Amino acid sequence: MPERRERFETSSGIELPNDFNPDNTSINFERDIAAPGEFPYTRGVRRNMYRGKFWTMRQYAGFATAEESNARYKYLLSQGTTGLSVAFDLPTQIGLDSDDPLAAGEVGKVGVAIDSLDDMLTLFDGIPLDQVSTSMTINSTASTLLCLYLAVAKRQNVGFDKVSGTIQNDILKEYIARGTYIYPPKPSLRLITDTFAYCAAEVPNWNTISISGYHIREAGSTAAQELAFTLADGICYVDAAISVGLKVDDFAPRLSFFFNSHNNLIEEVCKFRAARRLWARIMKERFGAKDLKSLTLRFHTQTAGSTLTAQQPEVNVVRTTIQALAAVLGGTQSLHTNSLDEALGLPTENAARIALRTQQVIAYESGVADTVDPLAGSYAIEELTTQMEKAAVEYIEKIDALGGMLRAIETGYVQSEIQEAAYEYQRAVEKGDAVVVGVNRFQTDEAPIPVLRIDAQIERDQVARLQAIRARRNPENAENALIAIEEAARGTENLLPRILTAVEAEVTVGEISNRLRAVWGEYRESVTV
Repeated sequence: MPERRERFETSSGIELPNDFNPDNTSINFERDIAAPGEFPYTRGVRRNMYRGKFWTMRQYAGFATAEESNARYKYLLSQGTTGLSVAFDLPTQIGLDSDDPLAAGEVGKVGVAIDSLDDMLTLFDGIPLDQVSTSMTINSTASTLLCLYLAVAKRQNVGFDKVSGTIQNDILKEYIARGTYIYPPKPSLRLITDTFAYCAAEVPNWNTISISGYHIREAGSTAAQELAFTLADGICYVDAAISVGLKVDDFAPRLSFFFNSHNNLIEEVCKFRAARRLWARIMKERFGAKDLKSLTLRFHTQTAGSTLTAQQPEVNVVRTTIQALAAVLGGTQSLHTNSLDEALGLPTENAARIALRTQQVIAYESGVADTVDPLAGSYAIEELTTQMEKAAVEYIEKIDALGGMLRAIETGYVQSEIQEAAYEYQRAVEKGDAVVVGVNRFQTDEAPIPVLRIDAQIERDQVARLQAIRARRNPENAENALIAIEEAARGTENLLPRILTAVEAEVTVGEISNRLRAVWGEYRESVTV
């Protein structure tokens, strides 16, 4: 029987033989695989993985006001989520207060609006911060949002050593793929290394960065590009921290990663396994890390938003299930499953519950969590894991030859590679070579589904609350705190203690960002390819 295609390959262009067998694979168990929880951690970062405890089940959520998002968090916790994941609106992400003219029309739309400590207190009202792990998807204003979170912990009389969670804090991928940057790269990296140093001393259980391939993949990269560019960003952050005098084993144990889980189940499992192995080797051989925790790549996964379709949205449940299963088989530490309606709007409560139930069925009913790395030893899995690692190493070597990740971004190399991959995939969809069920094949008429809409009154109410805060606070304390931030930004003092003092004086996210803009300027993309 003739084959369906002339060539079978993964999204990364790795050719797939008819079958993998001893003649076309080379497996070295001791060097490349080993036992779970042992170097190079191909099979997982813990000896017993999910037999000890399941991954943290998060649902990325946040919309409208802090009060409405707080209600959604409490609902999700009541339904079995084991960690919170906060989505912030666009003004919060780029350091604009809700009453800034540039924020008009965006307040509370793609996440929750957070302007001040008052908002953060409302967001976590009734949620004890010593009993929940919180992930915050925030980058250019990450240090400020972390300080707001710590200020809430102080109000709850929770010691910083009892606070756990993650800030994304990954600015490099913003220049590559997402765009929510404020400052030029150098001062942005300074904020990140200040966060590393502060948390190493004061907030020991906080993950200070989530080095993110997710948005690189959403921009159209292949799996191998996602792996390579994410680890290259990680190398850049480690280099930056060491350059300001931090010792690698003082901060590296709290580095974490964030990956996309796409539709090709086998390729995604291999990507996660290759990521652990390659990072362990990078940290040991390139940076001389000695602490075993510095060698272990821990990661959060989110299912692929870019694969969700507005057509036949119920089919998105199937896509998300496959993607979530790949993440679990690949050994993720934390997982968010997208909701079926996210190609149309923010998730409804019902859609978010189904997405959470998807994780719970995998955890409690599928049996895949009952043995560690159950696909290990498969010829296909082991060979593709090696091929993914090789493809990533080739990219990292090219980036090193260009002068490192910052230079590769400045010259547009990374962006052009992603753009080319995205273009080729779109061409394949349009030609029908890549099938998207319900879009370019198997179409059908369908009834509309409920979509969550954000009332415009929410923005007006948020602006009124913000202006009331400015009117009631002590203006002298607020201004003195801002002056202190500006002075620290001009020097070398760690900024986080200054920012924490400011947010406790009811200084706003936008005001802090504007003082830093005054010192550091704003980044304007200028790519030459």
